[in-house]
Amino acid sequence: MDPVVTVGLDGSPESLAAARWAADEAQRRRLTLRLLHAWPMLAPDPAHASSEPDQNYWAKKLVHTARAEILAMYPGLTVIGELVADDAQDALLRAAAESEITVLGSRGLESLQSYFLGDVSTAVVGRAERPVVLVRAATHRGGLPGAAGVVVALKLGGPCDDLLAFAFEAAAARGVPLRAVHGETLPLHAHMPWGADHEVTREIEREARTRLNLALQRWRVQYPDLDVVDSVTLESPARAVARAAEGAGMLVVGRRMNRPALAPCLGSVAQAAIHHARCPVAVVPHD
Repeated sequence: MDPVVTVGLDGSPESLAAARWAADEAQRRRLTLRLLHAWPMLAPDPAHASSEPDQNYWAKKLVHTARAEILAMYPGLTVIGELVADDAQDALLRAAAESEITVLGSRGLESLQSYFLGDVSTAVVGRAERPVVLVRAATHRGGLPGAAGVVVALKLGGPCDDLLAFAFEAAAARGVPLRAVHGETLPLHAHMPWGADHEVTREIEREARTRLNLALQRWRVQYPDLDVVDSVTLESPARAVARAAEGAGMLVVGRRMNRPALAPCLGSVAQAAIHHARCPVAVVPHD
């Protein structure tokens, strides 16, 4: 199969916004866009013409309508539709394995903390081996209106080249600034009865900024024309990322693929980003 950007469709405003975002991304990357709708109850196509009503009429209409809208905006884009008679989670995970990027709609944090198709987005984000982007219904086409930049969250606990490669490429392709954010929780010994020990906090911040600059060094050389800002805040990483995402055009977070067996698939930073960020969130798996 040719390289594709895959978007999961269910007819919700979130999934339609995801389709528009995915179309913009496919156009930018010069890739094929695949519109995927999965439902276990889809009927097999009859071998011969039948006078019976088409049981898949509404599923086909969903994909056809989305395809027509996208082609009206991007006449030169190659767009294919695909109906899969399978569980949505399984179908999307298979599609993600053969896609450059998978794009899903997301409702973020609501009263029921729901995503499009229930927990499907969570499962796909937590298990996919390639980047998955979650898009809200109100997202501007392309996800980066005006001069809004890309924010990348870094933990600095190990290699993160795949994460940085995605973030730098996304910012450079759009011609917007990149902001690298690292949050550092203060250790107990930094707290005094009257507040934080300023000597300890200065040293912690200095060490964190040194590690952050080292992580960014070769990428700054590779993208010399890109405006890159690094930011270290002495607060929980999840809070630092949620704060940095305000007004951003895209937030990029990582997901460790080799996590302990009983650990959640997503860390606290990725969870906070998915639930609270209003902009598209790219979750990039890495070592």
